[in-house]
Amino acid sequence: MILEEDMADARRAAPILEVRGLDVYYGRSHALQGVDLTLDSGVLSVVGRNGMGKTTLCKTIMGLVRATGGSVLLRGEDLLSLQPAQVARLGVGYVPQGRRLWRSLTVDEHLRMTAGMRRGAWTVERIYDTFPRLAERKNNGGAQLSGGEQQMLAISRALVTNPRLLIMDEPTEGLAPVIVAQVEEMLVRLGEEGDIAVLVIEQNIGVATAISKNVAIMVNGRVNRLIEAARLASDRDLQQRLLGVGRHSQAGSECDAEVKDDVAARPASPRAPNSAPTRVYVSNPTPPTRWSQPVPIARIESGARTLSTGVLRLQEAVRPRRDTEAARSSGPPTVLVVGTLDTKGEELRFIRDIVAGSGLRARLVDVSTSGRPSSCDVSAQEIALNHARGGGAVFGQDRGASVTAMAEAFANWLRRQADIVGVICAGGSGGASLVAPGMRALPIGVPKLIVSSVASGDVAPYVGPADITMMYSVTDVQGLNSISRQVLANGANALVGMVKARLDARAATARELSTNLPAVGLTMFGVTTPAVQQIAAALRGEYECLVFHATGVGGRSMEKLVDSGLLAGVIDLTTTEVCDLLMGGVFPATADRFGAVIRSRAPYVGSVGALDMVNFGSPDTIPERYAGRKLHVHNPQVTLMRTTAEENDRIGRWIGERLNAMDGPVRFFLPEGGVSALDAPGQPFWDPEADAALFRALDRTVRQTSNRQLIRLKRNINEGEFAVAIVAAFRSLIGRPGTRRRMAR
Repeated sequence: MILEEDMADARRAAPILEVRGLDVYYGRSHALQGVDLTLDSGVLSVVGRNGMGKTTLCKTIMGLVRATGGSVLLRGEDLLSLQPAQVARLGVGYVPQGRRLWRSLTVDEHLRMTAGMRRGAWTVERIYDTFPRLAERKNNGGAQLSGGEQQMLAISRALVTNPRLLIMDEPTEGLAPVIVAQVEEMLVRLGEEGDIAVLVIEQNIGVATAISKNVAIMVNGRVNRLIEAARLASDRDLQQRLLGVGRHSQAGSECDAEVKDDVAARPASPRAPNSAPTRVYVSNPTPPTRWSQPVPIARIESGARTLSTGVLRLQEAVRPRRDTEAARSSGPPTVLVVGTLDTKGEELRFIRDIVAGSGLRARLVDVSTSGRPSSCDVSAQEIALNHARGGGAVFGQDRGASVTAMAEAFANWLRRQADIVGVICAGGSGGASLVAPGMRALPIGVPKLIVSSVASGDVAPYVGPADITMMYSVTDVQGLNSISRQVLANGANALVGMVKARLDARAATARELSTNLPAVGLTMFGVTTPAVQQIAAALRGEYECLVFHATGVGGRSMEKLVDSGLLAGVIDLTTTEVCDLLMGGVFPATADRFGAVIRSRAPYVGSVGALDMVNFGSPDTIPERYAGRKLHVHNPQVTLMRTTAEENDRIGRWIGERLNAMDGPVRFFLPEGGVSALDAPGQPFWDPEADAALFRALDRTVRQTSNRQLIRLKRNINEGEFAVAIVAAFRSLIGRPGTRRRMAR
């Protein structure tokens, strides 16, 4: 009896998953080579290039693939000798890559069939509460769901088995960004609840590093290393070396291939003033093969050296504005007429003829997912080849997944096109969702117009932060008639007018660029208005100050301009949108907040403006979980909630990780006298302890260098001395405007 109790205690103390020396062969191919992996609790992400053995690892744990050696233990119980059904009954849930739903079963039948395998908190009713969309679609078959809905169902099907361990293979593959965010939030919540441990195979580095503290990297059938998620998220060089992120021409090389010793030993060539710090690795002169041993991380890091960056001068900071125009004017200007020609061919050709009749060059682009051939300038098959996984990812039986994949492929194709001076689309919700992501990828100012039946409703999911014009079609876009001819003609002529006006102004704009003031983006909220006004006044005459209200879309709009190369730099004084993102407020940023600065390496001066508050509507709209919190009623429609020390710690770590990912020059200011007008002595949100938690989290998270600095000032964010320091830091990053004016003359 005592022995049995001791064994039970030992099992409870054992890791939820322990993989030791796991070997798997496919014929003579050694797919898994002595894999070692341990998951105690929470969420563990596994990343790696395609073909590294990640899916094989999942299938082997589930008993779908047989191992030739090693062990897989679930709380000390060996799984390798069991059949998949026995593994599932022991408490392992599996969300396979590609969903693998039954086409003939409804949502409710999927869930009822798998529910009850094990007793626990996850019931069908809880699934419907967690995923209201599934409740709405409970009587729909698996083949009648969108890609996002199918993924929700695949996850739910595993959850209702109440697993101890949940294995998820590529859970965000092919999903729209809004669905990816929902899946990410759910995984974070599962990890925080602690009842279910989760092993996630994920290609999306942003998701993988957001949901777990540590990330396992698979290389050539082995777990090459276990690394802190924050470090991997912020180290782009490490991502490139191990995962190939950002490299598209070295698919045949292995992940650990480093710079050869003889190359690294050469003197560094002169670098452009705007180049980012570069880590040069010299630890592996011979490219590894599938049979070579992993390179120890200590060897890789000890052999690395850093080339530091120089200060970005103003002439380089404003160059992207000129380069953007030049890149778009190297050939005959072209208007794209885009849509699903298998269903909207007559309408799209009607628009194309009007555009061409105006004297502009028009190209008809097909983005239909049926696979049927059509007469056009750019076929759907050609577009589909621009998907990361090729045309096979686009033309499938799952319409939702096909639409998502085609939208991604079109956006990729559009980014590679030069001389695009306008894009117009006509269609329903499907057509709009196919084309809108590509339109959003175009620079601000390029005319973009969608004629659609969805334009009379909420168009935010289509427009986002971009300058997309949407026109209501009145009748459905389904054949030409007396009404649709007028509406479509108005849309076509409107785009023609915008394009011609832009072309007429292009030459004048090119001449004026040498004398125009460089633009800088500033973020502002009501409680940081005095600071922004002082900064703008100090920069007046030297810079064109573009102020963005930090209401979620404001930050996205500013970053869209950064991505478009239209801002010389950013003074991100008010980062309050992060509060709403993490705490569920009504003005949230997206998970890509700061992403444009990371991608562009634009000069960045930032601060913690208004991170003392989360925004809600009227007091009765505040979630019940926040009952008893400190509130301030700004007006009948806006209620502010003071952030706590614990929340500020989380916010500080979130922002700090993104600051670490910035390769451009960064100065981030911490106002110790308060982060807003309400956070000052005698004001309702004054809380030095909460602010200290925020500053402490940033101090601990941010890896400071000569190029990335945190600066503390014993001032409130709205005091004059603080504004002076911000202006001085900004000028130090991008040089003196006077230099540029002399060069222009």
